[in-house]
Amino acid sequence: MEKEKSPKAKKYLNPYIGGVLLGIVLLAANFVSGRGLGASGAMKSVVVTTVQAVAPKHVENTKFYNEYEEGHSSHPMKSWLVFQVLGVLVGGFLSGTFAGRLKLKVEHSPRITSRRRLIFALLGGILFGFGSQLGRGCTSGSALSGMAVLSLGGFITMAAIFGTAYAFAYFLRKNWIQ
Repeated sequence: MEKEKSPKAKKYLNPYIGGVLLGIVLLAANFVSGRGLGASGAMKSVVVTTVQAVAPKHVENTKFYNEYEEGHSSHPMKSWLVFQVLGVLVGGFLSGTFAGRLKLKVEHSPRITSRRRLIFALLGGILFGFGSQLGRGCTSGSALSGMAVLSLGGFITMAAIFGTAYAFAYFLRKNWIQ
């Protein structure tokens, strides 16, 4: 007996088609720009620009910022990665709007509160950002783009990401399983 779909059921893109489309985007990025995709570079550009505006003396006296400026001939916000991330944000907003999924709400398991979910999301984001700096790139840059060009480091990074997620999933599962 086939289940009937409720009128409120949301249709999502088939994950296999989404994976193929992501692969095509990665290959196109390599073909067009000569390098893969990544979001942590855009975040670094935003941080550098913010620190330059707030504390220019600190930028002059810090090795990290000096090395960043030496590697970039133009303004940090003119990096193509910044425009890529802006495109992802605008695209996600438009997709959510057109699909009727754009709502201001916190999704979580009934076992936890919205506050706890937001705290875990913030902590996860901070740890992920810190890890992307230690690993010299985020999952998009290190793993996906690395794997797209058959880099051994990309495959190792992806295995480490999924392995770590698998190892911690048991301990954190009550935050999303109902």
